[in-house]
Amino acid sequence: MSLGLKYKNEQHIFDEREVDKVPYLSFPLLEDTGIVKHGFSTRLGGVSKGHCKSMNISTTRGDEPEAIEENRRRIARAIGVDPQDFTYTHQTHTTNVAVVEEKDRGGRFPETDGMVTNVPDICLVTFYADCVPLFFVDPVHRAIGLSHSGWRGTAGRMGAVTLRLMQKQYGTDPAQVFAAIGPSICQDCYEVSQEVIEKFKDTFDEKLWGELFYEKPNGKYQLDLWRANQAVLTEAGVPREQIAVTNVCTHCNPDILFSHRSMGTARGNLSAFLALRQVQV
Repeated sequence: MSLGLKYKNEQHIFDEREVDKVPYLSFPLLEDTGIVKHGFSTRLGGVSKGHCKSMNISTTRGDEPEAIEENRRRIARAIGVDPQDFTYTHQTHTTNVAVVEEKDRGGRFPETDGMVTNVPDICLVTFYADCVPLFFVDPVHRAIGLSHSGWRGTAGRMGAVTLRLMQKQYGTDPAQVFAAIGPSICQDCYEVSQEVIEKFKDTFDEKLWGELFYEKPNGKYQLDLWRANQAVLTEAGVPREQIAVTNVCTHCNPDILFSHRSMGTARGNLSAFLALRQVQV
C-alpha cells in the first residue's frame, strides 16, 4: 500500500498502514517496544464532508457529530483500540501537561497540550494541522506521553516538560525513552517573523541557531521545528538513536494531510494516538 506521500528523505521513519480502508502512519521505533498501540491519522478513510473531508475526529472544526463518531469508530478499529478509551486534550498552545488516571478515561483536559499516563488501554489523543506531535514511550516503567508542540510549545521546550513530568510521576529515565517527532510542517514551508525567532534565540543555545533557522531577503525566517524538537529531546537526555524524526511534511502533502498553512481554518484536524498495551500474563 502506498498513500502517495512526499517524503523529505529516503529514511524509513514510518510504516504506511491500512485497515478496512482506513490508512494511518506508525513508527517502527515505537512499535518495536512491544508495549504500545499508536498511530497518526491522515485525511483519508472517513465519512466527513466539505472542508473536513474525510477523516476528522475533532469537535472544534465545525464537523457533523455523526461523522465524527463514525470516524472515531473507524480509526479506533484500525489502530486496535476502543473509541470509548479516547482521552483528549483541548489545546491552546501551552506547555501544560496532564497526568491521566483511570478516572480520566474518555475525558478531555482543557487548556492542555500534553498528557502522560501509565494506565493500560487509555488512548491519548492530540490534534494537529502543521504543529508537531511528540510521542514518548518508557518501556522500563511502562509509561507513555503524547504532546502537541507548535512554535510556542517548542520555544517552551514542551518535550522536556513532558519528560520531566514522566520522571516525576513514574520514575522515567530519559535515557531509556523511545521518542518520535511526528508529521508536521517542514523548514522549507515554515516562514515565521523575527518576533518568533527572538523567542527561539532566548531559549536555544546560539551554537544551534544556524541549524534551526535562517533569514531571507524579505526579513522573514525559515524555522526548523523538527530539528528544534530533536535538540530539546537530546538535551533532556533521550539518546539520538532513540528518536524518530519525521520526514513527512503536512504542508507538502495537502491532499493526504490537513495543513493550516495550506487550508486556513476551513479544515479538519489530524490526530495522534498512543495507548499502553495490557501486560500479557
